[in-house]
Formats: sequence, structure tokens, C-alpha cells
Amino acid sequence: MTDPERVYSAEELAAAAPPDEPEPPPAPDETLTPEQRAENARRAEQDRRDRHLVRRLKQGDEAAFRELVHTYQNRIFGLMLRMIGNRQEAEDLAQEVFIIVYRAIGNYRGEGRFYTWLYRVATNTCKNRIKYLKGRNFHRSLDIDETPQAQMPAAETGAVITFQSQVPGPEAVTEGMRMEKIVQRELAALDPDHRLLIVLRDVQGMSYQDIIKITGLQEGTLKSRLHRARLALKERLEPFMR
Repeated sequence: MTDPERVYSAEELAAAAPPDEPEPPPAPDETLTPEQRAENARRAEQDRRDRHLVRRLKQGDEAAFRELVHTYQNRIFGLMLRMIGNRQEAEDLAQEVFIIVYRAIGNYRGEGRFYTWLYRVATNTCKNRIKYLKGRNFHRSLDIDETPQAQMPAAETGAVITFQSQVPGPEAVTEGMRMEKIVQRELAALDPDHRLLIVLRDVQGMSYQDIIKITGLQEGTLKSRLHRARLALKERLEPFMR
């Protein structure tokens, strides 16, 4: 997909789904902390499970596809909700992502992580929908306190931190909900590429390594863009933090 303005069909998105790429070799075990070793072991186990399900899916096992959907549907929905800002659109788009994955599973060769390949498919699909909605009379209707899926713990790196968990005292729930809505509104005003980096890193808690795989950015470029995105969001939020 090379035309930045063109909106693609689900069939075209499936046909253009990126092949997976080999993962870099892991760091020597002796250089890692016990926590890093435990995390690597957990990731390796998740990757083995995913590849097993993918092999079954390629053999026509529908139950394997349902299990993959069950594993990742909340995280993909959360990504779409934060990027699009409309619950119905996010639900439809998350469903479309898994349809595309089903059709494009042959492009996944098992060389890289299924998790990052899935997110590349999801981000391409999301960008395509944003182009479709651009210039249309699109109504954002996100209500954070009614969308717990957007606050699901990050399966890869621990719990997502929300404003509800940071505001002390009995007013925490009400104030936290208010700030969540403000953050989502101001996040939606950012450039989509900046919005994506904040959602992947600061909302879903992904590692830089995984975001690099998903976006194709170099590490220096990623960190520079994320810094600019955070500054832009901070500037928009300053009037509400006084």
C-alpha cells in the first residue's frame, strides 16, 4: 500500500498484509536481571503458544482461530477505541482486523512474533479507516467509564496505569473518569502517527522493541517522535491540570 490517500478494501488489506520478520537474537542470559529473564521466558512461552495456534489455523482448525481472537481481542479493541474514539467503529474495526488476519495468515511464516505481526495488520487497518473517516461528519462518542476493555491489563508488560489509579482520596473515581475523558479528547486531536505511539507505549505498555517491529521506525526516530507526541499532549492537557 503506497498511496497515502487511498482507502483500501478488507480484501486488499489482507492481500497486502506484511510478512513477518525474524526477531533479533536475545541478549545473553547472564547480562539480564532475574525479572528480565522471567519476562523473556514468559514471552517465549506465549510465542510458542501462538505459533502452535497458527499452525492449527493454517490446517483449517477454526477453534485455533477462536482462541487467537479470545487472546487478543481486548487489546486490539482497546487500540482501536483509543485511535478512533468511537465504540461502534472500534468494535467493527477490531472485527475487521481478525477477518483480515484469517485471510492473510499465510503471510505469517513464524519467523517473528505473531503478536507484533498482528499489530502491524491492526495499525495498517486502523490508518486505512482513519483515512476513510477523514473529512466526513464523523461523531466521536467515547465514554471511558463504559469501556473497560480499553483499560485491560497489558498482556505483555503489566497493568495499564489510568488516572483512576493515580488520584488519591474518595474523589478518585469521579476525578479519574473526568481526566480519562479529557485525555482521550486531547489525544484524539493529535496527529494519528503521534497518537499511535502514545497508545502503544503509554497506554498499552509495549516495549520499544515491539513498537519498532510494529511501526518499522528506527529506534532513534521512534524515541524522537514519541517525545514530541508526549510534549504535544502535555501542552494540550496543561489547562486541565491546574
